[in-house]
Amino acid sequence: MGVPAFYRWLAEKYPMVIVDAIEEEPVVIDGVQIPVDTSKKNPNNIEYDNLYLDMNGIIHPCFHPEDRPSPTSFDEVFECMFDYIDRLFIMVRPRELLYMAIDGVAPRAKMNQQRSRRFRAAKDAADAAAEEARLREEFEKEGRKLPSKGESQTFDSNVITPGTEFMAVLSIALQYYVHLRLNNDPGWQNIKVILSDANVPGEGEHKIMSYIRLQRNLKGYDPNTRHCLYGLDADLIMLALATHEIHFSILREIVFTPGQDKCFLCGQMGHMAANCEGKAKRKAGEFDEKGEAIVTKKPFQGAINLLIAVYKKEFREFGGYLTNGSTINLSRVEHFIQAVGSYEDKIFQKRARLHQRQTERIKREKAQARRGDDAEPQFQPESLVAVSRFHGSRLASAPTPPPFQPSGHYNSQASASVRKDNKEAFERPLKVSRVSSGATVAAAIVEAENNLEIDAQDNKDELKTKLKEILREKSDVFNSKNAEEDKIKLGEPGWKERYYEEKFSAKTPEELEAIRKDVVLKYTEGLCWVMHYYYEGVCSWNWFYPYHYAPFASDLKGLGELDISFKLGTPFKPFDQLLGVFPAASSHALPEPYRRLMTDPNSPIIDFYPIDFEVDMNGKRFAWQGIAKLPFIDEVRLLAEVQKIENLLTPDEKRRNAIMFDLIFVNSCHPLSACISTLDNKCKNMPNSERAVVKEKINPKESGGMNGYISLCGGEPCPPIFRSPIASMEDIMDNHVICAIYRLPDAHKHITRPPQGVKFPKKIVEIGDLKPEPVLWHEDSGRRHHSENGRKNPPGSISGRELGDAAHRLIVNSLQAKVDTNGYRHPHNGPPISYPAPMGHYRQPVPSYGYESSPGYVAMPPPISAPSLQGRPQFAPYNAAPTAQQYGCNQPYPPPPVVYNHPRQQSNSYERNDYQHARSNHYERNHHQGSGGSSRHGYQSSGNNHNARFNNSHGSYGSHHHEVSHHNQNFQPSRAHQNWTPPNNPSGHRDYGHHSSNQYSLLDRRGNRNPMPPPGYSRK
Repeated sequence: MGVPAFYRWLAEKYPMVIVDAIEEEPVVIDGVQIPVDTSKKNPNNIEYDNLYLDMNGIIHPCFHPEDRPSPTSFDEVFECMFDYIDRLFIMVRPRELLYMAIDGVAPRAKMNQQRSRRFRAAKDAADAAAEEARLREEFEKEGRKLPSKGESQTFDSNVITPGTEFMAVLSIALQYYVHLRLNNDPGWQNIKVILSDANVPGEGEHKIMSYIRLQRNLKGYDPNTRHCLYGLDADLIMLALATHEIHFSILREIVFTPGQDKCFLCGQMGHMAANCEGKAKRKAGEFDEKGEAIVTKKPFQGAINLLIAVYKKEFREFGGYLTNGSTINLSRVEHFIQAVGSYEDKIFQKRARLHQRQTERIKREKAQARRGDDAEPQFQPESLVAVSRFHGSRLASAPTPPPFQPSGHYNSQASASVRKDNKEAFERPLKVSRVSSGATVAAAIVEAENNLEIDAQDNKDELKTKLKEILREKSDVFNSKNAEEDKIKLGEPGWKERYYEEKFSAKTPEELEAIRKDVVLKYTEGLCWVMHYYYEGVCSWNWFYPYHYAPFASDLKGLGELDISFKLGTPFKPFDQLLGVFPAASSHALPEPYRRLMTDPNSPIIDFYPIDFEVDMNGKRFAWQGIAKLPFIDEVRLLAEVQKIENLLTPDEKRRNAIMFDLIFVNSCHPLSACISTLDNKCKNMPNSERAVVKEKINPKESGGMNGYISLCGGEPCPPIFRSPIASMEDIMDNHVICAIYRLPDAHKHITRPPQGVKFPKKIVEIGDLKPEPVLWHEDSGRRHHSENGRKNPPGSISGRELGDAAHRLIVNSLQAKVDTNGYRHPHNGPPISYPAPMGHYRQPVPSYGYESSPGYVAMPPPISAPSLQGRPQFAPYNAAPTAQQYGCNQPYPPPPVVYNHPRQQSNSYERNDYQHARSNHYERNHHQGSGGSSRHGYQSSGNNHNARFNNSHGSYGSHHHEVSHHNQNFQPSRAHQNWTPPNNPSGHRDYGHHSSNQYSLLDRRGNRNPMPPPGYSRK
């Protein structure tokens, strides 16, 4: 359940919660890689106790990577995962626990969303395969070689679902990896490792949170435990906050950096062009926030800012908080949502305007492209140098030839003919044949073969690029000749009635009202379900939201009168979930009896598996953003058919379909290993069915503060030899790792406050670090002041409204009539206009000296001389009045008092932790009875940038402030109103002072660069 763009919003609003992680890399000496010693101190200066891995965020990038060729076998996927886990472990270095959680069977509320994603993935894969076949045929007709496609075990990413053979083998591979590290790595030997694989029900991140919640407030638990959770989903931030654990960090790849420029070569963030390695650009937002939802999202723009603004504005009217732990006060929630709903009209009207502009702009651009306005020139000059892909050294003395072909090295007539007859052939660079002096015929043959391989690889890369472009163009509704008409027209009168008529098929006002009430009830149930899911865990395995669309905020009325309750139920078995979420195209991942239910035309549930289905674009541009209108699974019908074929499963398939428990692994030197050995000796002569029932309570003194129960697994707890499930990796011949089943502590109420005895970290955010309140999306005109663009100004410059005021004074002064030599100006010019003084100056009211009442006098600052304080020039009062001596008046002019402005001494620097960026002996768990760095493959971490970041890490930050320069008081009189130049500034530029790099100043907490106006000043 992600929150789209939530991480981006958080990073922009609170940038200080993000700290780069320092990553120590292995050292290579004489070609031998020396691994990092993780038993040593963490270079990030934080010693973490527990590291939790949401494994699906690791499995997916290793299974179908974006920045390198896809693996062709499961073994390659597993080795890639091992490298990535190693990298994360080196960065965090937990001292007590490593918890690896793979998504198991999800609650029914989540299965509908999984079903939609997998059906669309299958449909997209079929479209891509057909388009790729067409492109391959075109390339072959042109005589262009392509590498053979070959067979691959990773052709269908839908197998990353509980119950498949891939997930079963993955569990065995991870068990082997844990044994390998616990036996050989000194940094692992004193920790516990818990593996919660796909046979344990629940989503990975929620299994982690259940573990944390149930450890809290029990005997032996350390309230100052330091947690680090790895994962890219935005809901991990919410889940971590809901634990009320104070010392909690989230580790994730950098997918967005506030205020950071991109590399102009590859378009990625995190490095500049000088350090670019030319890696392929990753899709924006891929594996960032998944945008998953238990209930359909409301159609709001700028929703987070709006929700926060409304909550703060209405809080006093609520009479208390909206929630108490997992319990929702529905009357207060109704008040809040109705306040949000009051903005619907404005939001929809603005959306309609922007959508219309975007539509016109895109259609215009596409029309220009069709006309060829931006096409390349038909004439190609002879001097044009053809550049090919660069594969060699940049040194001129290197054996690889330079990547260009001078025009004199080939026949100009032939090249002209090629340009005329085949423009594309000309655009591809010509290959340069090169034979080294003394080269043999065999060497020439080898070189020719290498060139053919390079050609084939280049053609493959070009095919992939074309394929992506074609698929994207096909999914763009602006390229469709029969684009859907917007029948709802949000923002126009009657839009709500049209919405329910189109989306819910309401024909009469009575039917509309009945549907609206049911939609509101189900949606409110969804809100309560999600709240309980985040704070207590699953409250119902079978509940789901039975609609494709959400109600409007303004429709959520009468919530306090609703009676909402849930029945816990039981989770699906893995094969049952596969039947519920898989399309027929992925039926190969299920046993044969289940496969027939999905593909046989006479199957009683064949209607659950449509080959084609409607995608409602719902105002979106690309097909993948639309809503797949699939039929909802009828649980009763599905389970009735499954019951008829369950007895046909083989023993191995029955294991894959079982509900199991977590596994815990420790080295034999760990105190907990003695407890497991003792339990094993006690139950030595019992059959497996009885051994599974016996459970021993864990002593937190022996387990490092962990509570729960251990039971014995079906196999030997500590086999002397552990066979490798991966062909390229060796068996473990002298195993010292012992394994058992781990069960959570007994359920108890989650206390939603920090535990007793916790040590709160020092606050690092001060009032000056806070940004101003943002303009709400529906009120935003789109204009931005210069101070809001995040760029730093050079020292001594002025910007924003301060620059605007100075420019305004310049224009007004240049338009004023000339002042005569007596200091008068013409009466028709009117009185002088008052402007805000430069920063640091205070304008005092000036007493009248008789001439002030006369119209047409020009106000000039008086010359003032004052002794300096501590060697600094002092601030002078900025009086908008001429001296009496300037006008020949002999009245005494009492000098105004000198005002000394001492800016608060604060450091502009900040300090923070500088974080840089099946021949195996696997364990079979007893299931519920009767319950229904360096990479072997050149692996690079996924993400736009391969550095990692900690959220909510510690550091010490000083407040930033405007440092206003002090002006010399020997002002030179000037003929223009309020125009003066210090004598020591011959350039004549106003130097209003240096602005620090932090644009949110303590001097002006509104967050802009305006000088603070004097008392009584008004812009009206």
